[in-house]
Amino acid sequence: MQYDIEPGNFVVNPSQKGWGIGQVQSIIKNKATVNFQNAGKKVINLENVSLEKIKNEQ
Repeated sequence: MQYDIEPGNFVVNPSQKGWGIGQVQSIIKNKATVNFQNAGKKVINLENVSLEKIKNEQ
């Protein structure tokens, strides 16, 4: 399965908006490690959670 995010992308978890913006650190199989502003590092199962990629305007 191919996901449309890659390391370095900025994402949000729509079901956990309080986590803030996260930056994808790595993706191994279906698990993405994302470092969120307000929640720290989380390992996300991409089969269960669809992260939304956000445009990085900086």
